[in-house]
Amino acid sequence: MAYKRILVPVDGGATSMRGLGEALKLATENKAKLCLLHVVEEYALIAAPEMGASIAPLLDSMRAGGRKTLAAVARRAHAAGTRPECVLVEDFGGRVADAVVKQAKKWRADLIVMGTHGRRGVQRALLGSDAELVLRYSPVPVLLVPARERKG
Repeated sequence: MAYKRILVPVDGGATSMRGLGEALKLATENKAKLCLLHVVEEYALIAAPEMGASIAPLLDSMRAGGRKTLAAVARRAHAAGTRPECVLVEDFGGRVADAVVKQAKKWRADLIVMGTHGRRGVQRALLGSDAELVLRYSPVPVLLVPARERKG
């Protein structure tokens, strides 16, 4: 199947960059459109009531960081010969996975490509798994790219 609209959630970390690398290969091979998505996760701020009135400057900083991440990732995509669309969304109290699935529907993606840490046990229980939730609720196929290459 040739994919024509590939959504790539990015946060600037090494894991999401591995996902981006795979998405760029697919986009180039299939002449597909790319949508690079960065989610400003405001849940962390809402969950910290001690922040009080100082949330606004932190939120502005998170938005600016998201724009900077998207610009850097877009440069890499342009260098690979693609012309990505960049989207910054804010997630008020939900999970990043919900924002990814919502954007996939809105943009009419036919594939989501994302990196995954592959956490297990207590780490997964404490940190959750956005990749797992995207996989579970996505209306389209999801390609999960592991954080590290497997040896042997």
